[in-house]
Amino acid sequence: MLALREEVMHMGTPLIEIRNLRVYFSVRRSLFSKRIHVKAVDGIDLSIEHGEVVTLVGESGCGKTTLGKAIAGLVKPTGGDILFEGRSIFSMDRRSYLEYRRSVQIVHQDPYASLNPTKTVFQTLAPPLRRWGLARSRVELEERVAKLLELVGLTPAEEFLNKYPHQLSGGQRQRVVIARAISVNPKLVVADEPITMIDVSLRLGILDLMLELRQRLRTAYLFVTHDFGAARYFSAKGGGRIAVMYLGKIVEIGPAEDVIRDPLHPYTRVLLSAVPLPDPEVSRKKRPIQLKSLDIPSPLNPPPGCKFHTRCPFEVDVCSREEPPLTEVRLGHYVACWLYTKK
Repeated sequence: MLALREEVMHMGTPLIEIRNLRVYFSVRRSLFSKRIHVKAVDGIDLSIEHGEVVTLVGESGCGKTTLGKAIAGLVKPTGGDILFEGRSIFSMDRRSYLEYRRSVQIVHQDPYASLNPTKTVFQTLAPPLRRWGLARSRVELEERVAKLLELVGLTPAEEFLNKYPHQLSGGQRQRVVIARAISVNPKLVVADEPITMIDVSLRLGILDLMLELRQRLRTAYLFVTHDFGAARYFSAKGGGRIAVMYLGKIVEIGPAEDVIRDPLHPYTRVLLSAVPLPDPEVSRKKRPIQLKSLDIPSPLNPPPGCKFHTRCPFEVDVCSREEPPLTEVRLGHYVACWLYTKK
């Protein structure tokens, strides 16, 4: 499996490539009103290389989860295309599509809701192994499940095999969810806010676990979070790129260190300015950026032009009229802002 993965990596084809992806939801404001479209994902281009970490950051409601679910095949796009190792998933035959679904797994935000309360840990982890022929007999299944539990730090495994979700802590549940995601040897794991619903004291452990599994399994990650502090920690160890999303659009994307140390988009600067620092002296001297408005525009009626202009303290005349294109300002560092784009 790893030898084949390395062969594909050297071919230079991205693992996942999305082109002008759009996901719109039709809603009504009231029973008698006309249906309107909420543009959860509005024309995004993004690629994820084999083994790469891409961290997707943005406020709640900006479309991060919808984008992750679309990549994982759980949400049908309204338009655009998703390519898996160079092939459009919409033109795949059944066998190829199933292989794509197997290769892209998701870790959901809420471990309480993503595990069936009526099934034990063994009954949760065994079916994917049996479905894909990774283990056949009961003995093989028990051995494979035990190895998965040990891999995610649930030891001794025998103590967890027959436990139900309500008998586990929040951190243990999330480890079971991660074990289920990696059980079928995926090439990409979409981690959708994997630490939000667990205790603060356990969060670093889950992040370190995912990074350790990446080193062992050479799995790519799309790490989705609204917490730039978590994004900073994950990216500092995992490298890769950070993409910043606002109201259905990616407004900045680049190498993690570049985005953290020298953010370009005003929205990225605002997010970073809100991250608390461990040094109290530095924190006291730090001056947060003052927004024109704290209110996020409604996705039912987004503003024209740059969607951030109603809150941006650096707004110029063109911002309210035209949407800025995503432009490469430095090598591999792109930003959608008129401050860096020549009209």
